[in-house]
Amino acid sequence: MNVREALQQRKSVRAYLNKTVEIEKINNILAAASHAPSGVNTQPWQVAVVSGEKKLQLQQQLEKAFRDGVKGKADYSYYPLQWVEPYKSRRIACGMQMYSTLKIERGDKQRQLDQWAANFRAFDAPVLLLFFMHAGMQAGSYMDYGMFMQSVMLAAVDEGLATCPQASLADYPELIKTALDYPQESVLLCGMALGYEDKDAVVNSYRTPREDVESFTRHFE
Repeated sequence: MNVREALQQRKSVRAYLNKTVEIEKINNILAAASHAPSGVNTQPWQVAVVSGEKKLQLQQQLEKAFRDGVKGKADYSYYPLQWVEPYKSRRIACGMQMYSTLKIERGDKQRQLDQWAANFRAFDAPVLLLFFMHAGMQAGSYMDYGMFMQSVMLAAVDEGLATCPQASLADYPELIKTALDYPQESVLLCGMALGYEDKDAVVNSYRTPREDVESFTRHFE
């Protein structure tokens, strides 16, 4: 598989097989991703690999907090405070595509709630990756981290695994840091589901569209 094929094959997977992911594969993925670039070679990534009983305990805490209406507060603002076009329309279309695929009606609040709650179980993937960073790092390290995470996802494809990067898993940083004994002053950027894709699951049957290169590119000669 070449890089272009991996880029095109990668997608956000929201249903996984109940199949253990070998530790060797996880380590291979992280070792490959560690070659991602970072400013002055800071390598700001700190990764928690959560599986087994620890994952069950953590996801139960997270889902309970969500269903109890506890409003968590992420360590940083991922999304804009006010949406503008074309990003507003793309966001709406993304949500509608998933809900229409799952046949969840606009007024079906319970199914919408249940689908969102699945985020906090990492969609029942066998492995949850959580990405931390030292609080003193600045905006450049967020860029570095993005390149690292993309490398994780591409390396996972190469290992026959699927992923879903999840900003929602950063909604309860205090809870997660306490459970995993990470410093409260560290930054929890997000999480990522990792496992073998359930290719029969309806939720995995759609792909979000991408803009044509011409729409976001200007050439200067």
